[in-house]
Amino acid sequence: MGIVPLERALQLAADVDLDLVEVAPMARPPVCKLMDFGKYKYESALKAREARRNQQQTVNKEMKLRPKIDPHDYETKKGHILRFLKAGNKVKVTIMFRGREQSRPELGFRLLRRLSEEVAELGFVEAAPKQDGRNMIMVIAPHRSTKAAATAARATGPSAPTREGSDDGASAQARPAAVPAAATVDAGSSDQ
Repeated sequence: MGIVPLERALQLAADVDLDLVEVAPMARPPVCKLMDFGKYKYESALKAREARRNQQQTVNKEMKLRPKIDPHDYETKKGHILRFLKAGNKVKVTIMFRGREQSRPELGFRLLRRLSEEVAELGFVEAAPKQDGRNMIMVIAPHRSTKAAATAARATGPSAPTREGSDDGASAQARPAAVPAAATVDAGSSDQ
C-alpha cells in the first residue's frame, strides 16, 4: 500500500473490519499490517502446539558392564543396547571397575571399542570412552535413519493382537487345518 498516515490506515482497517497491527515498530516509518488479530493469535497457538507435539524427545538409557563380563552376559547386554538403539534412544554404557581392575583401564576400553564395532549398523559413538573415577563412560546414539524409523513406528502404533480362538481368516490361514479321521484311510485298497 505504501506510506499512509495513521488516521487513514485506521480508517482502512475499520472499513474492511480488520485490525491494524504494528509488525515492525523499530523501522522508519513503522510497518503495519491489516489482519484479523484474534485469528492470527489462534493460528500461531495452533502452530506452536503442533511443533511441541512433533518435537522428538530423546531418552537416555544406561547399561552397566564389568570388565570381566561373561560372554553370555555380554551378548544379553548387547541385545538390550540394540533394542534401545532401534527404539531411537541414546545409550550410556558404563564400565564399573573395582579393586585391582582400576589399574587396567585398557580392558574396559577394549570392551567398549568391541561393543561400538558390533552395534555400528544401528548407532555411532557420540561420546568417546573416558575414565571418570572408578567408571569408564561411553555414549552411543542411534543413526538418523534408525531414529526416523523408530519415530514412524511409534506414530503408526502397534497393531492390535488377534485372539487365538477368533474366527478371522488370517488366523485360520496361519494354523494348519485339522485332518479328519476318515481322510487317513487309503483309497487304493478295497475289501471286496
